[in-house]
Amino acid sequence: MRPVVGVMPLWDEERDSIWMLPGYLEGIRRAGGVPVIFPLTVDERELAQLMELCDGFLLTGGHDVDPEVYEEEPLEGLIDSCSDRDLMDLFVLKEALECDKPVLGICRGIQLINAGLGGTLYQDLPTQHPSDVDHHQSPPYDVPAHAVRITEGSPLHECLGKDRIYVNSYHHQAVKDLAEGLSVMAESEDGLVEAVYMPESRFLWAVQWHPEFSFHNDENSLLIFRAFVEAMKE
Repeated sequence: MRPVVGVMPLWDEERDSIWMLPGYLEGIRRAGGVPVIFPLTVDERELAQLMELCDGFLLTGGHDVDPEVYEEEPLEGLIDSCSDRDLMDLFVLKEALECDKPVLGICRGIQLINAGLGGTLYQDLPTQHPSDVDHHQSPPYDVPAHAVRITEGSPLHECLGKDRIYVNSYHHQAVKDLAEGLSVMAESEDGLVEAVYMPESRFLWAVQWHPEFSFHNDENSLLIFRAFVEAMKE
């Protein structure tokens, strides 16, 4: 049986509907897993029942994490959040850690994990961390935007076998103060945290870039999906 991965849904306010980027699903399939899109719900009993069916969980990109999660006031006009997504993802993260089931966070996912575990975020990089590094590239999104340095000895370093890689990038929030219990796996040249893991967990990785766009032409991106799926088999 192939591992089943619960994929957190994306939300479209204008259409009043959930949606999904196919790259999240195809990346999991290419790595040997079976993706299942969760509904958008804050019903904890329903979520707990769904989680029992899954071997791991993918925290996807999308909305900003509400600054209320890390006890800050929002910067006026710069935050686009969805409270149901925050509540749902935080519950899934908490339960997954308690059950020691693998979790992979992508973009918003790394931010949600850091904030949910007690860290803080840059709410808006252009105003709070201006830089010449392109963290908000234009399409196409499957090409590199900037380099990241991989932390020697980290699981990502062991997985990729490289000290430095080039990644795509599309975000305006980022990890500021790292949560207790997390360790850095990669940083950008302007000092932003680009990847983290939790040493005490079975598998909790998160990256700021977007392997769901680049796995088809970038071996590093596919290797991240494979490490995630393989962890569910252990």
